Amino acid sequence: MLLAFLWGSQVAFAQKVGLVLSGGGAKGLAHVGVLKVLEKNRIPIDYIVGTSMGAIVGAMYAAGYSPAEIEEIVLKPDFQNWVSGEPLEGKVYNYYDGDYNPAALHLRLAIDSTLKARVTPKLVDDVTLNYVLSTMLAPAGAISGYDFNKLMVPYRSVASEVFTRQRVVQRDGSLADAVRNSMAFPLAFRPIRQPDGRYLFDGAVVDNFPTGVMRQEFKPDIIIGVNVGDVAFNKYPKEKDDALLANTLLFVGFNGADTTSVGPNGIFIQPKIDEFTAADFNKVKQLVVLGTQATEKKLDQLLTRIPRREDTLALQQRRRAFQERAPKPEFKQITVQGVPAQQQEFVRRFFQKTGSSYSPGDIEEGYYRLVNNDFFNNVYPRVRYDSKLQGYTLNLDARQNSNLTTDLGVLLSSRSMSNFYLGGAYRYLNRFLYTIKGNATIGRFYNGAQGTFRISIPGNHPFYVEPAITFNNFNYQDTGGLLGSTAQNTQLQQRDLKTSVAIGYSPNYRSRYVLSGGLFTNRDRFANTNEISSDASLDQNNVTGVTGAIQFQRNSLNRRQYPVSGRRAEFSLRGVVAEEDYEAGSTANGLADRTKDHQWLQSRLYIEQYFTFHKVDSVGRRVHAWGYTLDAVATTQGRFATYRSSLTSAAAFLPLPDSRTLFLDRYRGTAYAAVGLRYIKAILGSLEWRSEVYAHALFRPWEQQDFNPVLAKRGATVSRPYLTAMTGFVYQTPVGPASLQFIHYDDPDHQFGVFAHIGFVLFRDRSLD
Repeated sequence: MLLAFLWGSQVAFAQKVGLVLSGGGAKGLAHVGVLKVLEKNRIPIDYIVGTSMGAIVGAMYAAGYSPAEIEEIVLKPDFQNWVSGEPLEGKVYNYYDGDYNPAALHLRLAIDSTLKARVTPKLVDDVTLNYVLSTMLAPAGAISGYDFNKLMVPYRSVASEVFTRQRVVQRDGSLADAVRNSMAFPLAFRPIRQPDGRYLFDGAVVDNFPTGVMRQEFKPDIIIGVNVGDVAFNKYPKEKDDALLANTLLFVGFNGADTTSVGPNGIFIQPKIDEFTAADFNKVKQLVVLGTQATEKKLDQLLTRIPRREDTLALQQRRRAFQERAPKPEFKQITVQGVPAQQQEFVRRFFQKTGSSYSPGDIEEGYYRLVNNDFFNNVYPRVRYDSKLQGYTLNLDARQNSNLTTDLGVLLSSRSMSNFYLGGAYRYLNRFLYTIKGNATIGRFYNGAQGTFRISIPGNHPFYVEPAITFNNFNYQDTGGLLGSTAQNTQLQQRDLKTSVAIGYSPNYRSRYVLSGGLFTNRDRFANTNEISSDASLDQNNVTGVTGAIQFQRNSLNRRQYPVSGRRAEFSLRGVVAEEDYEAGSTANGLADRTKDHQWLQSRLYIEQYFTFHKVDSVGRRVHAWGYTLDAVATTQGRFATYRSSLTSAAAFLPLPDSRTLFLDRYRGTAYAAVGLRYIKAILGSLEWRSEVYAHALFRPWEQQDFNPVLAKRGATVSRPYLTAMTGFVYQTPVGPASLQFIHYDDPDHQFGVFAHIGFVLFRDRSLD
């Protein structure tokens, strides 16, 4: 009896436990709940083997992250962005590479030796995920000497070689690579190239529930197997087959889990996640709870079959001791592969040192600047500790992107302002990066075109030089519709042509300083009265001259239009020397033609900022945000030939996307100040309710003279406040935002209206913007 007791105690003490975590996309977040219950009940985890999402969660645990820390990471809004391909807040916009445009589709074209074009397929954008995995798992790799047996918990990751259908068990090397290989599901995430030249894919393709790997590698006494992958239906799901068609690739790709493979004394855990898909990353909290509940149901079985207990204090001390062995986060060297030597030097110049080494901030700044440069493709970062250098090294595996790209965009509107956008670019890298771009917009209200040639020079003080030619034509007679308009405002056409050269200095990809100068010609044609006959001739005012400006711009907004987070700030100072050539029309009330010289200075300040809050509930992640805008313009611009030409040449307050399409007298002047508040709330999935209200005042506004309304005079020092309001709904579609808006302008001819559109309502800057 005593011998049996002692033998049983020895078995319990020596008992080794292996944890197997399956793949399943977002459903693998249930693994976090499993880990929480195991640690809470002091159930030991001696080995971990994972596939796909199970490889990610398992690697984080093996690298020394506690279940609470892993849960905190996956609950952050940033996590959904990593796995969905959405860029992180503050890393959306890249001034160094280009400016906003209304294109919804950006295609990279490769021309092969037979001159046939090939379009690169669109996969999940992995630039943020790759960087986060590399930096998050780098300390554990350095501590373990890149031997997975020496992690805090010995670990294996399963990938596949799809061409030979072979399972690949990853035992050493880069921990981030092992995870990234295991989650490269075909047609979703791109595979990364291995040092030996192979490409590995998601382990779920050949082994989604790798209990066999656990036995072969670690030979544990007992296996806890957690399956979150799809399983076969007992019968054909006739009621659900239409809804499930979109996910058939996952059914085909994922290897079914054998519930008996954990062994006769093992424990099989299957969270109840039938209603979830592999893409439901926005339902993190609910998935973690389901993993917790499934493990708690098996708790009696777990405690009975695994009598050994992990000392909580000892585990915490072991985890802390492991983490404290991490080397100091300093980067000593940056190496580049995959591109010619000259291009390697160009890549390295994106990174700027702080002292004798690169700080983590230097590395992040340079990485995001690089991956946002359209010339390079499939940039993959590898972080490794070099004991000789006494610091980390960053290796960048980069590919030259196709030289040719094309941009396509369509705007459909409830008013006659729909248009089509087409753009193209050619890039060539020698010592510097040379980019030639051309684009055009074709529509009834707005036609425009632009051509640019940019020379980009990276380094400690990155800058670019860019000659450009820009043409705009706005025809307000085609923007009637639901808001209505007067004859005076619809008989208005504005055209401008500008040739310029800009020198931009971008200390980081979110901001830049620009010094620019150029020649411009503005032509405005307009009527001076509300009622005109069909045979009336319009006034024409030509303003030709030179302009120069210095600008500071910063942008971290998360969207080109209808953002909910980030900040945008602009300050500019512009000088203009011009000649006005006025030709009177039939509504000019007897005015004569004239020519006059003008000189003026103009300054502008614009700030837009959002304060964003996220809520995670049973439906998923919801967002609501408050925002504000400040907009102020001051200029010494004088009076032009008529009241109407004084307005057409003045600055305009344009608070809403459709404001550019309306000519509102009370929103134009030589000086104004405006403030606005915005509120956004997600109400159903990606559908957002958005409300905005603005108040602005004009300083010494232009008014019509009493004795001759065609001429302009200065009004009161400060006008009354004018109110603008909008409420409506916004939904982000693959071709751009879709919105339905109810609008109030403080203008007698456009007081209330409805505006709906699909696509980006964006226009090129005018010559003096």
